[in-house]
Amino acid sequence: MKLSHLSETLIGSEIVKLGGEIREKIRQGERIYNFTVGDFDPSIFPIPKELEDAIVEAYRRHFTNYPAAEGNIDLREAIRSFIRDTEGLDYSTNEILVASGGRPLIYAVFRAICDAGDKVIYAVPSWNNNHYTHFVGGEHIVIETSAATNFMPTAADIQPFVQDATLISLCSPQNPTGTTFRKEELEAICDLVIAENARRGDGQKKLYVMYDQMYWHLTYGAIQHFDPVSLRPAMRDYTIYIDAISKVFAATGVRVGWSMGPATVISKMKAILTHIGAWAPMAEQKAVAYYLGNRDGINRYLANFKKEVEERLRLIYNGLTGLKNEGLAVDAIAPEAAIYLTIKIDLAGKQSPDGQTLQTQSDVTAYILNHAGLAVVPFYAFGAGKNSPWYRLSVGTCKKEEIDEMIGKLREALVALR
Repeated sequence: MKLSHLSETLIGSEIVKLGGEIREKIRQGERIYNFTVGDFDPSIFPIPKELEDAIVEAYRRHFTNYPAAEGNIDLREAIRSFIRDTEGLDYSTNEILVASGGRPLIYAVFRAICDAGDKVIYAVPSWNNNHYTHFVGGEHIVIETSAATNFMPTAADIQPFVQDATLISLCSPQNPTGTTFRKEELEAICDLVIAENARRGDGQKKLYVMYDQMYWHLTYGAIQHFDPVSLRPAMRDYTIYIDAISKVFAATGVRVGWSMGPATVISKMKAILTHIGAWAPMAEQKAVAYYLGNRDGINRYLANFKKEVEERLRLIYNGLTGLKNEGLAVDAIAPEAAIYLTIKIDLAGKQSPDGQTLQTQSDVTAYILNHAGLAVVPFYAFGAGKNSPWYRLSVGTCKKEEIDEMIGKLREALVALR
């Protein structure tokens, strides 16, 4: 049976495929160190207790009906206050749109701005830009990044393509790399956008930036988060932010996210989402509106949460650096942000103990899963080249006491290769 062109051509998720293999191995009793999922184990990283209690109380008070299509006014007012105090951005309530996490908002940005054939600029590896561009029938302008820039796109990368482009999709801290924009580089990208929009006539569609900052609270050491509008106020007319409680409060399943941007774009995104029904549940909205006002509680939660995540990232980074210093074919980028570590496992061409040559990076992925019990997501699952030896390692479900054991198992698997 023939179906729509979209459904017939949509690419399945490599992450979902890998996750299915891992679940089957665990079901069969294998010992797997699962660092694939960009999620949290609630037994290790629970949501804030005050937020949990507020959600339960909201249901007890029977907040179970439809919320406002754009998000309840009390929540949008709480978001406005929170982002003004924490990030220095001041958006009115009609410039804020609430939905069930970041995904519907990203979809709405693409739908509101892009027509079929419009050029969409995005870097790889990155999360799902290839799929969202496919949804709208856009022309993929793909920038392949490298370790030289910590896998972040630069203004020099983007500049050749800005003329006639419609959307630039940026993310910082970035999924899957856990790396961030430096101030000067993001300023340079903003300057490109401002200059290009000044060049275009009044009747032309402008060049917009979608800025996904889902992990912006989770930066470590001297790393700072920067955003377009704070650096260049003229970017306010062209920037749509994506944010949520999903990562900052380990609340991926609570499903409350928001966009901030020009009212004209936000209103169109709202109209699109009214037909999809992707609003955040009423009770969760009430609870988040209450919790965002608890600044002291949020600061206490984040102090512990960030400490625990950073400790795991650095322990694994130090372990991999030790393997690298032994001359083994691994590497890693020092932790910067989010819950991810960018690691390199460069084994293609080597021979396994059973005499099989690891011909592709897919073979390498299977080898470390089968012989070290290590499950990580290859960058080719995020749009990078099939031969990329780089991986995303996520610590949201990581038990600290298992890290040394995992590093030891990986070492054994690496030493066994010829």
